[in-house]
Amino acid sequence: MIYSATFIFDTKQFDAEFHQLDQQIAQAAKETEGYLGEEVWQSAEGGRICNVYYWASDAGLKALMQHPLHLAAKARYSEWLSGYQVIISQVLRSYGDSTINHPCAVGSV
Repeated sequence: MIYSATFIFDTKQFDAEFHQLDQQIAQAAKETEGYLGEEVWQSAEGGRICNVYYWASDAGLKALMQHPLHLAAKARYSEWLSGYQVIISQVLRSYGDSTINHPCAVGSV
């Protein structure tokens, strides 16, 4: 089973601290159990960003959610974001023509 966490947020004002913490959280995610990869999308207007992280189990996802860096960012989100939404999902199936390198291709059904 593959799990995903989609973090959608509207930007407010980013500073050096935000960018440093964001990079540290991305590294922490990569070091969690079962991490498969991530994608980042930005709206054409540039104000909304979507990060999708993928794991082979929910243990890694839960570990990231409890990681001190993630908790620190969550406590300060209103400094940098004007709103956010998180969607936790189980990937039921994934398929394609195998030309796109994607984290879900590992568990394609």
